[in-house]
Amino acid sequence: MLAETGGSCDCRKLKQTGGSCGCQELGQAGRKNRKAEKREDGKHMERFRMELESLSRNEEFARVVVAVFMSRLDPTLEEIDDVKTAVSEAVTNAEIHGYGGESGTITVEVETEGKELTVVVEDYGVGIRDVEKAMEPMFTTDKTGTRSGMGFSFMEAFMDQVHVESEPGKGTKVVMRKQIGR
Repeated sequence: MLAETGGSCDCRKLKQTGGSCGCQELGQAGRKNRKAEKREDGKHMERFRMELESLSRNEEFARVVVAVFMSRLDPTLEEIDDVKTAVSEAVTNAEIHGYGGESGTITVEVETEGKELTVVVEDYGVGIRDVEKAMEPMFTTDKTGTRSGMGFSFMEAFMDQVHVESEPGKGTKVVMRKQIGR
């Protein structure tokens, strides 16, 4: 799928197998315009989607809204803080690197299924040429020296699963999952 679009993907499964990651379905969260539904196994699914302008003040708004939405899963304070940090990093990356501080739209989609939380943050900006390189700790394209290059590392540290799809000139989608209340 990604090879066909010219995009790139990076995940642990891809690195382990050296082939197809098979996690494209992870990026499909929130893609369908479906109402809350109950699966055959009885797990309830709920989702929401919001679009934000790529303004720094919207980073705080996004993380608080996601935290409120996930509260229905009865998370611990640590789980809430983990998710808020990951969302903050993903939205900030979209604003700063996706749009370079210029105007653009950032989409945040959140889905709960049972006790699993999926958060998708997507921009339609410049995209990432080499996702694997971008996900290395301390890597940054920032020329001013004010960015640490730890955004993806923090996302991976605080979430159970992080998947990144990007296509130069078309944008980047970060999909993060976390099991709540193990």
